[in-house]
Amino acid sequence: MSGKVTKAEIIDALYEKLHLNRKDIHLLIDGLIEEIKDSILGGKTVELRGFGTFEIRFRKGRKRARNPKTGEPVSVEDHGVAAFRPGRELKTSAWDLKKTPATPE
Repeated sequence: MSGKVTKAEIIDALYEKLHLNRKDIHLLIDGLIEEIKDSILGGKTVELRGFGTFEIRFRKGRKRARNPKTGEPVSVEDHGVAAFRPGRELKTSAWDLKKTPATPE
């Protein structure tokens, strides 16, 4: 369990499992991602049962913050951040995973 999975690899995996047209799978995934983005940016919460919830959370600004790269003091305005909360099923499954030596930190 290491590395990352790209959208192209997800499309290939779905193609192998479902034997649907790759182009149709690609359009469906792009449409799903766009719909989730449009919904959360429109102030809605997107709940996918068994997986998790996407939402925008708002952070208060600070007059005295620090740029972590340069150490330079900066001020940060109030802003929104995209957030994901895993659902109970995903959280429970992840809890039972054990770290293997090949897994990077």
